[in-house]
Amino acid sequence: MHDSWESGRGYFTSMFIIRKSLIVCVLAVSVCGYAQPVNDVTTPLHMLQPDYKVPYGVARPDDVKQVLDRVFQYLDGVTPPEVVNKTTGAAITDFKTPHADAILKKGDFRLTSYEWGVTYGAMLLVGDVTGDKRYTQYSATRFKFLADVAPYFRAFATKYPQNGNPLRQVLAPHALDDVGAVCAAMIKAERAGLKAGTRPLIDNYIDYIMMKEFRLKDGTLARNRPLPNTLWLDDLYMSVPALAQMGKLTGDTKYYDEAVKQITQFSKRMFNTEKGLFMHGWVEGMDPHPQFHWARANGWALMTNVEVLLVLPENHPGRPAILELLKAHLAGLARCQSGDGFWHQLLDRNDSYLETSATAIYAYCIAEAVNRGWINREAYAPTALLAWNAVTTKVNAKGQVEGTCVGTGMAFDPAFYYYRPVNVYAAHGYGPVLLAGGAIYAMLKGKAPEINDSALMFPAK
Repeated sequence: MHDSWESGRGYFTSMFIIRKSLIVCVLAVSVCGYAQPVNDVTTPLHMLQPDYKVPYGVARPDDVKQVLDRVFQYLDGVTPPEVVNKTTGAAITDFKTPHADAILKKGDFRLTSYEWGVTYGAMLLVGDVTGDKRYTQYSATRFKFLADVAPYFRAFATKYPQNGNPLRQVLAPHALDDVGAVCAAMIKAERAGLKAGTRPLIDNYIDYIMMKEFRLKDGTLARNRPLPNTLWLDDLYMSVPALAQMGKLTGDTKYYDEAVKQITQFSKRMFNTEKGLFMHGWVEGMDPHPQFHWARANGWALMTNVEVLLVLPENHPGRPAILELLKAHLAGLARCQSGDGFWHQLLDRNDSYLETSATAIYAYCIAEAVNRGWINREAYAPTALLAWNAVTTKVNAKGQVEGTCVGTGMAFDPAFYYYRPVNVYAAHGYGPVLLAGGAIYAMLKGKAPEINDSALMFPAK
């Protein structure tokens, strides 16, 4: 028994040494009784396994689905669509007469936030590409809930104006963050025939974007914080995909035209053509203008272009320019990817930390662009899969997403971005991870990748 255990221990020790490529000389070969060193003559050194920090190699759709299911199970349990009495905790199901203590039941995340707008759209995508209707139903159930309780909380706001309205973001939006992401996802659900009754909410959201948000003199959507006449790159995603989706839903070209206009006017101020990256914020009259290339904001801009191209008519005159912008941005981002597959919090500053949500957004956008034939599969699919493999290491056993930067305003010094906290309850990570998994799943369902001389390759179809 002792000899057998020692033999087994020796085998596993040897395999560990091979795997880590540390002390390979102990595996010397013997020729005519003489031990020979392991070198380029005696051993194919190119076959030694690197010590990768993230998974590397051929992934399968089932592997992707397992990660997605872990995230889904967590989110489905911690985002209850329910109205309760905040004092007693009892469920409220009678929506005829508003109760002063009525609130949405608290979970880990808010059902009406822009982060959850991203998540709703991601659930629809995963349901579509995998055929797993649980994901589709997740969004359908919560959209129907919001539509059903909207009249109740509208009456609540009238009867109890001194109380905070749990549906304020939906009924009386104050900023693009309140409207665009949720609106875009609701329109996708409407177009998919889910019949959640959200059209009045959609119309209210679109009215805010088109008519009520502050703009610069040339019509560019803007804010008056932190300084007057400020552009936030984030606001592209908080407005433009919803406009493009509205164009698809209604057939009215004014929405497509407005979406293209916003992308064009943001980009001429904020896209650094030399680096292929966007700056996070722009302030009218600031000269010189600091440029901080925050990763997640670049993700919002990249995803805006992808989402618009998915619905913008092929013959729209603005389409070629948006596609070229997408390609230029992807080229700039590809140059910044770390060796572990992640991107840094500040894209061009490699001593800033590696961030999960932006990496997931890029994985989604690159894979989706590959799937749609907008970019070269052989060149970009390995980039997307490496990013996805990195992201999977940040999905813990509970299905929580680690390493996501919390909500972030705008600043004009690097320390602000370097030291933003990360947290598993930063809602920004969940939709992007689901989107990335959905697009990677679809990409892997095509011609499978291969390992060629230890390198991951996606041969031409």
